[in-house]
Amino acid sequence: MKGQLSRLPAVPSDPAGRDLLARFYRALGDASRLSLLEFCAVAERTGNECVEHVGLSQGRISAHLACLVSCGLVSSRREGRYVYYRVDDPKVAELLRLGVEMTAGHAASIAACATVANTR
Repeated sequence: MKGQLSRLPAVPSDPAGRDLLARFYRALGDASRLSLLEFCAVAERTGNECVEHVGLSQGRISAHLACLVSCGLVSSRREGRYVYYRVDDPKVAELLRLGVEMTAGHAASIAACATVANTR
């Protein structure tokens, strides 16, 4: 196990680098954004399809999609009056898969973590 950990990229040692990494994880730290990422990783989707899939208002979905686009996790293109969203980077889908695996192995601990629950 120790050999595997030594091959991981280091968490940035500078405060700005750590803050950037934390911002990346905060972009993933919303259930609606995770649902949108998974939905847009499977196929290109319109904003209306995203609204129907997640079940939130159009304004809320637009805000979540804007976050994902501005963070570079989702790309968008306009065609006429429609905007289409998709995940271009296969590492995003891999990250989601790894997160599902991690939470499956630690579900009880994560659910019981009072610190994470209190930071929302």
